[in-house]
Formats: sequence, C-alpha cells, structure tokens
Amino acid sequence: MHIKTTTPATALLLALLAGCGGDGELGPLDAKAAEARCTAMPTTAGLPATTLTTAYVPAGTKRPGTLTTGDYLGGHCVVTGSIGARTGVDGKPYATGFQLSLPDNWNGRFLYLGGGGNDGTLRDTSLSSSISVGTPSPLGQGYAVVSTDAGHSGTSASFGLDPQARIDHAYAAHDKTATSAKELIRQRYGQPPAYSYFSGCSGGGRQGMMFSQRFPSYFDGITAGAPAMRVSSGATVAAMWNNKKFTDIAPQDGSGNRILSQAFSNSDLTLVATGIANACDAADGAVDGLVANTKACRFDPAVLQCTGAKTDSCISAAQVGALKDVFGGPKNSAGQALYAGQPWDPGIRDAGWRAWTLGTSTTAEPNSRYNVLMLDALRNEFFTPPEPTFNALAFNFDTDPARMEAFSAVYDTYRDTQLAAFKARGGKLLFIHGMADPIFSANDTVDYYEKLAANNGGIAATQGFARNFLVPGMAHCSGGPATDTYDSLQAMVDWVEKGVAPDTIAARASATNAYYPNRTRLLCAYPKFAKYKGTGSMEDAASFSCSEN
Repeated sequence: MHIKTTTPATALLLALLAGCGGDGELGPLDAKAAEARCTAMPTTAGLPATTLTTAYVPAGTKRPGTLTTGDYLGGHCVVTGSIGARTGVDGKPYATGFQLSLPDNWNGRFLYLGGGGNDGTLRDTSLSSSISVGTPSPLGQGYAVVSTDAGHSGTSASFGLDPQARIDHAYAAHDKTATSAKELIRQRYGQPPAYSYFSGCSGGGRQGMMFSQRFPSYFDGITAGAPAMRVSSGATVAAMWNNKKFTDIAPQDGSGNRILSQAFSNSDLTLVATGIANACDAADGAVDGLVANTKACRFDPAVLQCTGAKTDSCISAAQVGALKDVFGGPKNSAGQALYAGQPWDPGIRDAGWRAWTLGTSTTAEPNSRYNVLMLDALRNEFFTPPEPTFNALAFNFDTDPARMEAFSAVYDTYRDTQLAAFKARGGKLLFIHGMADPIFSANDTVDYYEKLAANNGGIAATQGFARNFLVPGMAHCSGGPATDTYDSLQAMVDWVEKGVAPDTIAARASATNAYYPNRTRLLCAYPKFAKYKGTGSMEDAASFSCSEN
C-alpha cells in the first residue's frame, strides 16, 4: 500500500500519467500493469488535505463482501480516501472518508452506493446496493463503485454537536465524494464515466433525493429506496409517537416500569397479520399472503378485540387503540397530522418490524431501533440545539417538532415536488418502498410521488422520468414475507441507456425466505399492482399481470 498527500509534484505526475495510457480504452490491463498503475496512483489535485491509500486486489482472490462461495471478482484497485481533515468544535477529528473500487475491466459506468443510519462507516464497494440485496456485485460487472462515511467516523450521532459535521452529513460530504470519485475515474481510465448511477435505501434513499435536488447534473439515474425524505422531522416524530403509544400499553415489571417488547407478543402480531390478510389479501385476486392492491385495503383491528379476558386468539382493547394510533400517524393536540400513517400489511409479523418498533429486550431498558438509532439522531442532530440527554417518552408533539425544523430545512428532501432541473437534464428516478416498512411510511412516498405527478402533468407524464414501485410485505429496505430480491440497478441501466422504462421489475424471494421461499412476482410501476390472472401457480410471477383494479 502507498499513502500519499496532494502536492504540486503529484499533480504533475498525475498529468503525466493521464497522458500515458489515458487513451480511453476500456479493455483490461495485464495484472502486473494494473497493479503498478494502482499503487502508483497519485492523489487528485485541488482537494484540500486529501490523502489516499491504494491497495490492489488481483483477479480470482476475493469474492464480494464476505462470501465464501460463488464467482471471484476481477482485478481491481481499492482507493481509500480522506478529504478535508479538521478538528471540530467538539474537539474530535473529522474528515470525509470514501472507498472507491476501480476495476481493471471497466464498463464505463460509475455507481455511488448510498449509506444509511447515522452513516460513519464505508460500505463495502464489492457489494450491491442496499436496495438490490442479493443481486450480482456491480464491481464484479465492471462498475467503478464508491461509498462514503458522510463526513464522520463512527455510527453514533454525536457528530451532530459539530455544526460543520451536520452540513457534511446532509450534503457536503456527498458532493466531495462524488466529484472526487469522478476525477479519480477520469485519471485512471483517461475519460469520465459514460453513465453515472446512484443507488441507496433509507438514509441512502435520502441521499439520492438530495442529489436530485442539490446536484441534479451528477447522476443519470437515481434509485431511492425507502427514501428518508422527512427523517429529521416527520418520520422521527412518528418514531417517538409509536414508541410512546406502545410503551403506554406495555406490561410492567416489579418496579412498575414498562417492558416495551411485551406490548405485543409474536403471536399477537401474527394474529394481526392474519386479520389484515383476511381483510385485504383477496383484493389482488390471489389469497397468497401478500396485499398487493394496497389502495383497496381497509382494516379495523377492532375485529380482533377480545370480548372477555385476553387470549392468544384476540387482542386487548388497549392493543387495538395503540394500533389505531400508530397506523393512523402522529398528531398534535389539535389533531393536525405530523407524518403519514402506516399502511396495513401482513409484514407486521416479521422480526424486522419488531426490531424497529418493540425490540426484544426482556427488561424495562428498551432496545428497539426507535429508542436506539432514532432517539440518538433526534438528540444529537435533529434537535437544534442538540439535547444529548433527551427522554424519548417526554417528547411533546405540540412543541418539539418546531425544534426540528431548522435542520429539516437543510437535511430533508420532501419539499421539492417538481425536480425541474433533474428532469430537464434527462435524469431518471426510481422509488422502491416496502409496504411493511415501520420507520419510513410507504404512504409518505406515495404522497410525494402524487405531488410530483401533479406538478409534472400527471402520472403518465411523470413516468417519463420518475417511477414508483411498492413491495408488498417488505420491511425496511429488505426482509419480511416479501419478494425482496430484484435487480433495480439493471432496471435503471436499461432505462437510462436503452430507453426501456421499467413497467415491471422481476422480483423473487430467496431460497431461505422464512415465508415464501423461491416465490417470484412482478413489481409494478405505481399505481398498478400485481394481479392474479386466475390460473397458474401463485408462486410464479407468470401467473400475474399489472393492473389498476
């Protein structure tokens, strides 16, 4: 490995290297020449305090991620970079870190992998996007792939105590990463990418939306899974609302403290999932455990309410009330909605839904992601000023949302419902959202998409540059009783490069799916859904077609 810093000498060397072998040919170099070029790579000129570490990975020595079976990756150069190192007002070191993998056999494409959570780590660039889990490695297909830590190290949101780190996390680190990666690609191959793509889910979905608005010329195609468009305002408010509603009905320990995870047992959630399926499943023509015709779904948990003592075949009045409050969405004391409600979906029975909402802690110390991840972000980043010791159960739905507006104006991406510049430059946008997502409501994405359509001539006209795909049963980004494996990147490539707009995306459940192993389905562009034709196996996508009724 070679560690280098930007100097005039390296800038000159860069120019010389770009002139030697920078002829735009995309064919592979022999292994020795590729390794030599990798380890000799200088840093990009013009970036303050940039350092790069390069490591060459020979062909046939590494598989994607930590896989121990399957195809090996081709030879590639892994560039780990740090831009703009500084000391924050909190006394901690900061920099924008990135990892860029440059394949010997480049296909002319650039892929930016979105992050998630509070970021702070570098996503393995040998893997697929978090909204295309289980699909072939883009690096293995010849993409140059980059990821970033978004301007800080570590997954805690404590970086929010530094104002510049907040800005970096919101957008500045991504700007630096994208422009640096493209420059390094130009240096390595002698030409810029022919096509540039972004793909991410959750926080990565927010990052994709941010690029479409702040930097609309950077990417030809953006895939935004479960886009956290209102994370620093609405979705986090909902997390606090849901947490309180469930905690209020949870049983108490010997000291009178509530045990959140026991508000609903797994059998209770399965009972609710069955009730939803009974009410809504058949509306898509197939009683198959998936609620595909989401617009036709009407469910009242009161049908499951016990008439006497609580048993495994019914839920209590308190549980019914909590479900109605949670799925109805958070409100202030005047009844004003503060975020979209959740769609009713049988995926409520999945462990991924529990992990976010209730957790598994058997004590009064909750471990749900609302209390761990979302509360951390609220305290340290979303509140202005931060309040690191804030009590989640003390959230005031009349006054605390106002404390989140200052950062929301910088961080959230729901306000621009036109995307005029991105559309004008020919950009393509895919939304993908699981209907059982317990943190970012699919209803919120549908609402945004309909507003986007209203500002761009209607659904049909909007589908020329933006399409929305809903995944029945899928939890947050993946998992659940769902066909949650699909190659959204290839769908985007076909759209951008061949003009083949995705009316459908082929999806499947993995062989290890606990609910519907190996099932295949069509994901249909909203507002259509996969409807059973009336004949054929319900496990086979060929038995379904896309319909609006």
